[in-house]
Amino acid sequence: MVRTALLSLLVALGGYFSAAWLTHDFQVWTDEGARRLEVALSPVPLPAVELRGEDARQLALPAIAQGQVTIADFFYTRCQTVCLSLGSTFQQLQAALQADGDRPGAAPVRLLSLSFDGAHDGAPELKAYAGKLGADPALWRFASVPDREQQQALLARLGVVVIPDALGDYEHNAALLIFDAQGRMVRIFDLAEQQLALNYARHLASKAS
Repeated sequence: MVRTALLSLLVALGGYFSAAWLTHDFQVWTDEGARRLEVALSPVPLPAVELRGEDARQLALPAIAQGQVTIADFFYTRCQTVCLSLGSTFQQLQAALQADGDRPGAAPVRLLSLSFDGAHDGAPELKAYAGKLGADPALWRFASVPDREQQQALLARLGVVVIPDALGDYEHNAALLIFDAQGRMVRIFDLAEQQLALNYARHLASKAS
């Protein structure tokens, strides 16, 4: 009986320490949670990627995100599901940032929507999508990644999952990504945490200004 009790104790201890290791000392219980914790502990430098803006200008990461704090998301213009929620969230963020413009001393925060469907989302599509959402180009920019290899490298670096379906659309995760003034991804927030994301971005911007 003593032997059985000792074996049970060893199994329980093994399970405890395995769970502690897998969950970063019980701070997270999912792969997504682990990803977000790792980003918070070790910011991810943005890779060098050529972008195409809604005005057809050539842009580049990380240059477009350096020198200011940016809240970014990934979408595609044909999306009729989660991207609609992303668009609504960013409209609300834009309204809050426009209100900030009337507050003395408010540090600037910018919005960036990146299409992962570079083969379809050219400048005309991005411009039409931005217009439909009422995007203010001084606050909210749109861009896509024309080069497929660069697009895949960017998605992999930032942990964005995009899975084509059989109908020509995509399944993808959605989140608010915070880029700091040094061109690094420093935090990831859920869509439901838009106020937390905005508050954190404002905090970073105030420290950088």
